[in-house]
Amino acid sequence: MASRPSNLETVKLTLEILKRIPRNRSISAPELHTQLLAAGMDRSRRTIERQLESLLTQFDIDCDISSKPYGYRWKTQSKGLSLPALTAQESLLLTLAHHYLRNLLPATLMTSLDGFFQQARCNLAPYPDSKPETEWPSKVRVVGESQPLLPPVIAPEVFEAVSTALYLNRWLTLDYKNAAGKQAERHVMPLGLAQQGSRLYLVCRYDGYDNERSLAIHRILRAEVSGLGFTRPPEFSLQKYDDDGRFRFGEGQHISLSFSITRSVGQHLLESLLAKDQEVEDHGNYYAIRATVIDCARLDWWLNGFGEHVWDIKKEARRHAPQDPSPA
Repeated sequence: MASRPSNLETVKLTLEILKRIPRNRSISAPELHTQLLAAGMDRSRRTIERQLESLLTQFDIDCDISSKPYGYRWKTQSKGLSLPALTAQESLLLTLAHHYLRNLLPATLMTSLDGFFQQARCNLAPYPDSKPETEWPSKVRVVGESQPLLPPVIAPEVFEAVSTALYLNRWLTLDYKNAAGKQAERHVMPLGLAQQGSRLYLVCRYDGYDNERSLAIHRILRAEVSGLGFTRPPEFSLQKYDDDGRFRFGEGQHISLSFSITRSVGQHLLESLLAKDQEVEDHGNYYAIRATVIDCARLDWWLNGFGEHVWDIKKEARRHAPQDPSPA
């Protein structure tokens, strides 16, 4: 027989439900059930429905019974729950975080915070007396450097499984179809999640191997979180994986790169450097540039993109990475 929840657990459940009841729209018991599960509160839907019925008699909450599932919201003149509400600044931060980070946070965490995202959006809705925070989202934008592409379709259940396994350090079983169309089942240790342009990649280790590889998440056809956990390899660093050029089809080989580029085309390299040790010689109508970079396929694509404006390209292998010239 299941044990009855303690008074403290009941109070915590009540507070979580009250925090998630909105003012400007209705929320149903199934929605609350999903949010609470994602927040780690495993209660049955019927328990939540009974709690809502009780709260209707104790708080200024409206229940829309015109259709099922019923919708719940605070009454128009109600002060709501006497807990700190989101400020305009907090609402702005949450709104921007939802827009730009939703693919870099665990799906369960995003679901558990859905009520707060909704509240933040309502707080920033335009009114005659709008605050500066209301206008800010329309004043900023992240702009891509390459031809914009629509993001490939990722099945929601796949992303949820991948992000959950990564979040909890659990093994992940997946069906993966590579770029050549070959499909296979893999048992992987998820180590990192990276967004490159419009694409998401899972950095992982295959079971039985000690090297890392990147899998395009949109090519994962099925993903299942294992009940088996793992200890995250202490030697692995997602930042180093990126610094080594692995997302640019490189193997971490540092080279001394030199080339000549016409002045009009290469001007931006005096403002956005290739590396901290970059050296530039001004020859009037062109620049001669030298810098230590990671050798990778994307470097070749970048250089080839300048066409006849770049020439005399030379690469010299380096055994060691350059030292940071900045003072300690």
